[in-house]
Amino acid sequence: MKIKLFADGAEVAPMIELSRDPRIKGFTTNPTLMRKAGISDYRAFARSVLDAITAHPVSFEVFSDEFPEMERQALEIASWGKNVYVKIPVTNTKRQSSVELVRALAAKGVKQNVTAVFTHEQVREMAAALKGGPPSVISVFAGRIADSGRDPKPHMAEALKICRAASADIELLWASPREVFNVAEAESVGCDIITATPDLLKKLAFFGKDLGDFSLETVEMFYRDAKAAGYRL
Repeated sequence: MKIKLFADGAEVAPMIELSRDPRIKGFTTNPTLMRKAGISDYRAFARSVLDAITAHPVSFEVFSDEFPEMERQALEIASWGKNVYVKIPVTNTKRQSSVELVRALAAKGVKQNVTAVFTHEQVREMAAALKGGPPSVISVFAGRIADSGRDPKPHMAEALKICRAASADIELLWASPREVFNVAEAESVGCDIITATPDLLKKLAFFGKDLGDFSLETVEMFYRDAKAAGYRL
């Protein structure tokens, strides 16, 4: 596949292990994943990751709701390594667009991953702000778009057109995938990147699996579990 697979998580040891997997081309984190992983010291976590992972792009997110503080955090995060991308949310919690911040950071040479993007208007606005800056990523949450009952494929295809029209340096990321089939969908659309959680990465072993074998393994699982449970009629 041409699409790049980025591992999504915030546990240092598994991240380091995955960095040795030739399928993995980058890493993404976010405050929610970090909190779930029990991380309390942001800088220490980032240092541990970046000391070991130097050849893959790694995205770390700002966590302020005020744009001046977002900018301060972004500049510090960007200083942590040449392979660092700074994740900037498309808006703050007040629905105020971060477009001016994104434009300012692009002008300062900060590689960004604009996150929590859903609408084509947001893609268009952010692509224009990133144009002329360093390599960057726009993360469209295709999985959550699907959760709303919408087909994400045509939505992502249009988002890709917008990114390509703006700049060759802007990559489109299919975020929040729900199943392995999403990898095939993202590939068919032409997306540059798709993220995957550890659970989804495990399921990639099923990709292209013979369906007859899959059927037999499922029957064997049911039989084995029924026997282990000691069921009787």
